[in-house]
Amino acid sequence: MTLSYPKKEKLKSKKRIEQLFLEGKNVTSFPLKLIYLETALPDPIKIQAGVAVSKKRFKSAVKRNRVKRLLREAYRLNKTIVTDNTQSSYAFLILYIGKELPTYTVIEKQLQQLFQKFNAKTNAQIG
Repeated sequence: MTLSYPKKEKLKSKKRIEQLFLEGKNVTSFPLKLIYLETALPDPIKIQAGVAVSKKRFKSAVKRNRVKRLLREAYRLNKTIVTDNTQSSYAFLILYIGKELPTYTVIEKQLQQLFQKFNAKTNAQIG
C-alpha cells in the first residue's frame, strides 16, 4: 500500500464538517485534537481527513499553512495506524490547538498517540 493522501480521502464537504462539529466525538493529545464521526463513505475509502489551524492563534497565513502542511504529512505517513485497525468509515478533522510553531517530530509523535487513543476508544465501544 502506498502512503498517499489522494483527493478522495480529503474532507471537503461543508455539510460533513458542520456535522463533525455538531455530533462528532473527540480525542486530544496536546497540541492536537481529533474530532471524528462514524459516517458512510464510498467503498474503498475508510477515512476522510481534514486539518485545521486556528486563525486566532496564528495570524500569519504563512505560519498557518506551514502547520497544516506538517499535519497533512504526519497524517499521510501514519494513517495506517487507524486504517489497519478499523472496519468502519470515519470523517476526521485534525485541529492544531497549540500556541507556538511546532516541529515535525512533535506533531508526528502526538499524532501517533492521538491515533492510538482513537483506536482504544473505538475498539472499546465495539468490544
